[in-house]
Amino acid sequence: MVPLIPLQTLGGSLPLTIVAVLLVALAAVTVYQMVEIVDAYEKKALTVFGEYRGLLEPGINFIPPFVSRTYTFDMRTQTIDVPRQEAITRDNSPVTADAVVYIRVMDAKRAFLEVDNYKRAVSNLAQTTLRAVIGDMELDDTLNKRQEINARIRKELDEPTDEWGIRVESVEVREVNPSKDVQQAMEQQTSAERKRRAMILEAQGERQSAIEEAQGQKQSDIIRAQGQKQSQVLEAQGDAVSTVLRAKSAESMGERAVIERGMEAIERMGESESTTFVLPQELTSLVGRYGKHLTDSDVATPTEGLESLEFDEETRELLGLDSIDELLNEISEEADVDPEKLEQKAEEVMAGQDTGAQETNQVIEEMDAELEGGSAGETGSSTSESPTEDVEPETEKE
Repeated sequence: MVPLIPLQTLGGSLPLTIVAVLLVALAAVTVYQMVEIVDAYEKKALTVFGEYRGLLEPGINFIPPFVSRTYTFDMRTQTIDVPRQEAITRDNSPVTADAVVYIRVMDAKRAFLEVDNYKRAVSNLAQTTLRAVIGDMELDDTLNKRQEINARIRKELDEPTDEWGIRVESVEVREVNPSKDVQQAMEQQTSAERKRRAMILEAQGERQSAIEEAQGQKQSDIIRAQGQKQSQVLEAQGDAVSTVLRAKSAESMGERAVIERGMEAIERMGESESTTFVLPQELTSLVGRYGKHLTDSDVATPTEGLESLEFDEETRELLGLDSIDELLNEISEEADVDPEKLEQKAEEVMAGQDTGAQETNQVIEEMDAELEGGSAGETGSSTSESPTEDVEPETEKE
């Protein structure tokens, strides 16, 4: 059988149980309030009855329960977005800009005691500084000099944030947008600038093309002129060679030409009606030398058979009789010489300087002098041995 517990006993133990439970709960809450755990990247400011007591370091900290409060500060680099701001540049162009500020809490005590909500304070200060910096610059500078804007904003934020225990690590302006009207004007300006550059490039291309064409024409004219000069020089050289050949030919064939002239004179005398002829001493000497060949008689003559003079070595070398290939090579080399030298040489040849050739009259006179000197010893005997009586009977018979 289960023993029965009197009601009076149950009514007396119930309040004790409740008190025990309350004491345990109070002890648990007290322990919870006394223990404060701080993360490694944080610090907490402790106040007791509203009085600042210090900073709680990372780890387990015991604080007075129920009368203490803690304020957490993140010691890592934090990012603050600066809302988009409207500003007017120094040249009265409206723009909108926003930025990002990177900060770090260096002194949690000063951040707790010197400023209320340091993040909001830094954000508001960055907004006003951004508007002020953009207002001091022209529109083109705000679009091109982002680094300068960042440096100026950071410099303006450094001094007040140092008093709060906050360090501004970096400021980055994300966007700077002018108004729509300004954007349209800038687009038109860009389009006009591109058209201008295109026109300049086209003009420069045409100019370069004209220059190249003119230079090509100039080179063509120079080459054509050089060709003409070479042609004139070669023509002048040809004339000079022809003159030399004529002189050498007259020099080698002069005596034969004199003999032929004498024979023609004798033939004309034979056709004359006169019976008396006077023969020059030079002609009788020539007849004596070449009589055997003219009459096929057995009369002895002091000279040998009629032979044409041969070309000397200089003439043979000039005519190229010994080596035609060497002459062709020399002509080819002369065609490849410097045009200025050829022009100078042609001018000398045309002027009659240094040609090395003698005039025809001078050659004939020299040959006549040689003939007169050679036939001087034979003049007396020839004239005495050729009586006119022998000639007269023949003419009478005729």
